[in-house]
Amino acid sequence: MSAEVIAGELQMDLYKIDLSQVISKYIGETEQNLQRIFDEAATSNAILFFDEADALFGRRSEVRDAHDRYANIETAYLLQKIEEYDGITILATNLRNNMDDAFVRRMRFIVDFPFPDEVHREKIWRHMFPEDAPRNEDLDLKFLAKKFRIAGGDIKNIVLAAAFLAAGETAAIGMEHLIRATRDEMQKNGKLCLKEDFGEYYEWIN
Repeated sequence: MSAEVIAGELQMDLYKIDLSQVISKYIGETEQNLQRIFDEAATSNAILFFDEADALFGRRSEVRDAHDRYANIETAYLLQKIEEYDGITILATNLRNNMDDAFVRRMRFIVDFPFPDEVHREKIWRHMFPEDAPRNEDLDLKFLAKKFRIAGGDIKNIVLAAAFLAAGETAAIGMEHLIRATRDEMQKNGKLCLKEDFGEYYEWIN
C-alpha cells in the first residue's frame, strides 16, 4: 500500500515484481530475469517494488554445496544491480530478521510499520472505500476492526473482493459482501473462520 502511495505522489509507474516469475532453478536464468527487470525499469523511470523481499534478499547461506554457492552468487548479483540502478527500489517484508545484512546496510531508509491496532484498523477500513462507492447502511466497520486482527493489505483485498461481489449482483456494497470477502481472505491466509469472530454474521460465511 505504501509503495502505491509513493508512486502516486511522485507520479511514477510502479513495477511490482512477481518473485515466482523471477527466481529460477536453472543456473543463470534468475540473473537474466533480473537484468530484464532493471533494464525495463531504467528506460521507464519506474519504481521497483519487491514484495516478500526476503525470498530474494534473504541471508546468504554458508557454502555447503554447489547450490549454496550459486545462491550466494545470485545475492551478490542483486547487490550489484541495486547499486547500479539510479531509480527507486522499495522492498517489503514481514520477516525483517531474515534480510541479508549486506542489503540492509545499502538501504537509505528503513521504515517499520507496526501492526495496526483496532483504532487504526477502523481508519483503514473507512479509507479503503472510494467516496463514490455505493454502500449499504448496514456496514459495521467498527465490528470488523474489533473482531479481525488483520493488516492493511488484507483489508484492501477484502474491500476489493467485496466490491466485485456487489458488482456481480448489481448491488451496493453491503455487510454480507464484506463478511464473505473476509472469510475468503482468512481462508486464503490459512486462518480458521470461527463463530466467535464472525458473531451474528456467521451464517453468511456458510
